[in-house]
Amino acid sequence: MSKKGQKVHTKKVFKPYVQEQQTLPLSIDSLIPQNHVVRVVNRAIDRMNLEPLFAKYPGGGRSSFHPVMMTKLLVYAYTDRVFSCRRIAKAARENIMYMWLCGGNQPDFMSVNRFRSERMKEVILEVFAEVIELLVKEKYIKLENYFLDGTKIEANANKYSWVWGKSTKRYKEALREKCRELFKEIDQINEEENAEYGDSDLEELGNGKPIDSEAIEEAVRKIDERLAKKSEEETVDAETKKLKKTRNTLTKDYLPRMQKYEQQELILEERNSYSKTDHDATFMRMKEDHMKNGQLKPGYNVQIGTENQFVVGYSVHQRPGDTSCMKDHLEELKTLLHGELPKNIIADAGYGSEENYDYLQEKKLVSYVKYNTFHKEASKKWKEDITKPQNFTYDHENDEYICGYGRTLIFLYERHQKSDNGYRSLIRIYECLNCSGCPHRNQCVKSSDPYANRRIYVNRKLNAYKEQARRNLCSEEGLRMRSLRPVEVESVFG
Repeated sequence: MSKKGQKVHTKKVFKPYVQEQQTLPLSIDSLIPQNHVVRVVNRAIDRMNLEPLFAKYPGGGRSSFHPVMMTKLLVYAYTDRVFSCRRIAKAARENIMYMWLCGGNQPDFMSVNRFRSERMKEVILEVFAEVIELLVKEKYIKLENYFLDGTKIEANANKYSWVWGKSTKRYKEALREKCRELFKEIDQINEEENAEYGDSDLEELGNGKPIDSEAIEEAVRKIDERLAKKSEEETVDAETKKLKKTRNTLTKDYLPRMQKYEQQELILEERNSYSKTDHDATFMRMKEDHMKNGQLKPGYNVQIGTENQFVVGYSVHQRPGDTSCMKDHLEELKTLLHGELPKNIIADAGYGSEENYDYLQEKKLVSYVKYNTFHKEASKKWKEDITKPQNFTYDHENDEYICGYGRTLIFLYERHQKSDNGYRSLIRIYECLNCSGCPHRNQCVKSSDPYANRRIYVNRKLNAYKEQARRNLCSEEGLRMRSLRPVEVESVFG
């Protein structure tokens, strides 16, 4: 307010806003910071050998977007956590970083999807190998310490679309039993078949083959031959009606069901389940559901190995357990690295098995791999527990064990144990001569039989590997590797 009570209007000042006015600089490049990650991606891919990708283009026809540009677009989009084809295409039209990287090209979402699913799909490992070589040349990684871990990734599939291997096997066997009964009826009806097969078991219908879809088709063929003869004779009797009814049962019910079970077994292979909407997905418990004891979900077990927090190797598996994935993962890594493997393998207790230790020793790799009781064995409670076989005394001369209470366990027999991968372990079984009167019997003997004695199952080869693993893990270098492992691989997963 002025002295005279009048309002004073202050002039509003704005920065110039003229949309049609051209301004400097005209180049987008000058707007991109020199240390921006988009420049890192650009330089890295420019130095890669993308010949395998170029080979996917047959030549001729309509021009395609340049594969180098498309590779840069995808890689940068992934680093920017953009995965949708439509969003990537939108960014190429509207985001200055993407526009600079694409050099003014604006591929639509179908072009992005086609490149990713058709061109890039078959050469992704080769392109990934080129990235690894670039990281080695730039000395970001040395391929010396390999930190391995896995995680479950839920599949984009219906979680209620399961097919269980045990159920398929049970249903198939029940159907076979029905077929046996029906084949017996056919045999009783058809005297000519009785003469042909004699005393052979009808379970092995058709040249000694077990009952399957081919055996059912063979039975239908024989019924058709019999019905054809009946037609020539122009007789319609009870036998003909029964044969027709049997044929309908086989063709409309038993055969389609048998074919379905056979197809399911073909998809299952050695798995115990798969999803109807994604046949490659296996039902497994996701990491977030372990504590909740939640339902199984269709998914994949993704294994990665890192060094200096760079992903050096990856593989996707259908088995839920990490133990059975290690060997296959390292074999894929070996192919990726042209026959070489990192010197040191560091992993948690999920990988500690005789099969894996055996493989690492065979490949002359230094193992910093824990086993499932590694931390428990270091506790005072474990060391003082006289019921633990690890605390028993072994008598080499007599091949006997002496338990913590002084009772003798003698050798009984050996047996082999097979892993999911077919690896065979040798197990030696020892049994106590007499556990009666021992105050620790209830802790040792799980059987309800009052006369049962304690048995222990000894895997000598695995015990030797565990001892070596313990020495490696407790060494100065082992302690350093153990402290680095969660920082390395868990950070990458995060």
